[in-house]
Amino acid sequence: MIKVLIGKILLLILVLVITTAASANPNSEVVWNVITDKKLIAITFDDGPNPIYTPQILDLLKAHQAKATFFVLGKRVQMYPALAIREVNEGHEIANHTFDHHYLKNVPPEKLIEEIRQTQDIIFDVTEQMPHVFRPPGGFYNDALLQLTGEDKLTVVMWSWYQDTKDWKRPGVDKIVSTVLSNVHNGDIILFHDLQGDCSQTVEALRQILPELGRQGYQFVTVTDLIARTKK
Repeated sequence: MIKVLIGKILLLILVLVITTAASANPNSEVVWNVITDKKLIAITFDDGPNPIYTPQILDLLKAHQAKATFFVLGKRVQMYPALAIREVNEGHEIANHTFDHHYLKNVPPEKLIEEIRQTQDIIFDVTEQMPHVFRPPGGFYNDALLQLTGEDKLTVVMWSWYQDTKDWKRPGVDKIVSTVLSNVHNGDIILFHDLQGDCSQTVEALRQILPELGRQGYQFVTVTDLIARTKK
């Protein structure tokens, strides 16, 4: 009982912090998850494309009729344009994650918005799609960055705090699966990576996660669709 109460208090504190951050700038919106009674989930992948593992992820998504959002790096879209085109052609959302994954804490917001705009241009040149959502590397943002992204009409999208799989650390397939399935909710935004390097654990975890959530009745949609199809 005490553990449950503490958990609820911590969740309330987190919601207050998120609400404060999101409302600090009326020109931009920060989305962590959505409240809905519909069984909708958005799965997201950061730091790609990866020439080995992104195709495997796309194959799995297709097999389970799942749509996802790929927060890509501009430099990797330049390296692997065919994969970015495939993501779009197969109905997934392509989104902005900067050009070179610089953290806001290491560069000023003016520098980061230059990377964001550069990546917008690259993605459009390659895919003829203009992203509407942006995720800051490491989840770092401030009012100045929100102001700039708001001026560019980009929605800042994070992830459900309990749905960070930390798959980039390679914690083991079972750990990734457990993180997602043990506390899943309607409207969750789940964080995966198809970053440079070995993403085999992510792929293997998805082989279990996608069919299980499908059996539970969840539909996998893009972030933009999730926001549009759920209650405000």
